[in-house]
This record gives sequence, C-alpha cells and structure tokens, in this order.
Amino acid sequence: MKIFIIEDDPTISRELKNFLSKYGYECFDSKDFENIIEIVLQSKSNLILLDLNLPFQDGFQVCREIRKQSHVPIIVVTSRNTPMDELLSLNIGADDFITKPYNLQILLAHIQSVLKRTIDNPESILLSHKDLTVDVLKSKMSYDGTEIDLSKNELGIIRLLILNKGNIISRDDLMNELWQNGDYVDENTLNVNIARLRRKLKSFGLIDYLITKRGQGYQI
Repeated sequence: MKIFIIEDDPTISRELKNFLSKYGYECFDSKDFENIIEIVLQSKSNLILLDLNLPFQDGFQVCREIRKQSHVPIIVVTSRNTPMDELLSLNIGADDFITKPYNLQILLAHIQSVLKRTIDNPESILLSHKDLTVDVLKSKMSYDGTEIDLSKNELGIIRLLILNKGNIISRDDLMNELWQNGDYVDENTLNVNIARLRRKLKSFGLIDYLITKRGQGYQI
C-alpha cells in the first residue's frame, strides 16, 4: 500500500514515513507544493495524508482538486481543529479528519479503517513468507495445503512480523500493534499469544519459523 504525505513540516513528514514504513506502507512526499496535485495523482497512491496549512494553496483546494480527478482516500491531518474545518474537509471529499497533536497508533488505526472501507477489492489481503500465507481479512494462515484460523492477536503478531520479515520486532512494538486493535495487552498476554502462534506454526512443521532474539524481540 502506498501513502502520499502532503505535509510542509519536514520533521513531521519524516516521523510519519519512519513510523508507517514499520507497518509495511510505502510512503512518499514532495516539497514541490506548487505542483503537488499533479505529483500526487501520478504517484498512484492508495491513500493521502493531507495537511491544511500548505504553501501556494491550502489543503482545502488540494483536496477539492484531487477529488475532481480521483477517488483515492484522503485523511486530513491538521492543527486546525474547529468544527468548521472538519465539516468543510468532509464536505469537499475527505474521508477522515484528525487533529494534531495525534497519537501515532490512533492515526494508524484510522488509516487501516479508511483503507479497509475504501479498498476496491477487499475479499482478501494476502501476506506470504517462506511458503506461509496469511489471509488478513479472513484471519487465517495456510501452509502446504493446510489452513488454520488465527485469533485477532495472533493475526496482529504474525502480520507485523511478515511485514518486517528479516528484521527484529521488539516486544513493545508487538504490544503496540495489539493495543491499536482495541485490546489491552500486557507482557503475560503477549507471551500467551506468542506461545499459541508457535503451536500453530509447529502444527505445519514450521518449528523454527518464529525466532526469539533474547533481549531484543522476535524475528521471522
């Protein structure tokens, strides 16, 4: 999934790109705000994060022009927090409205919700690694013709690990992933879900698929 960030503060843009890339999103931005509409449309992005306070033209104008030519989901992310700002944003075609300062995990939940709501063909989202396939929307994983159901927390864990395959994911990052799904997760809950996921992987014969990196986290 590609996300285009229209934000004139380089620190915020960099923070968003670093955070969202951890969750498997490919992020783009541009400092050419004079031609930003053409650049965004050419990027064929799946979602746009749009600030309202921009050089050359404000976010309302950008949103209005993009919406004339594309149905790409737009989430307005702005420090302008009056009801009129939100109402106008939604009326000209934005799909969601979030005010700064925001919690990154809450922003991620909004992004996932908007994408799930607006994706053209939502029958399945498949992730694969080492012949293991995870169907995100059906909450199942399969290997060598065998399929197993996953709990919501098991799905959250394996999804984040596959999106970051080869990298070590800390326990804190895993707990944050499960928190944003709406559940309170402590150390013990994480341990239980890791153990259950390992048992399911073992039933496929994948004994060393999920590796513990002592003092650092987990890796596949």
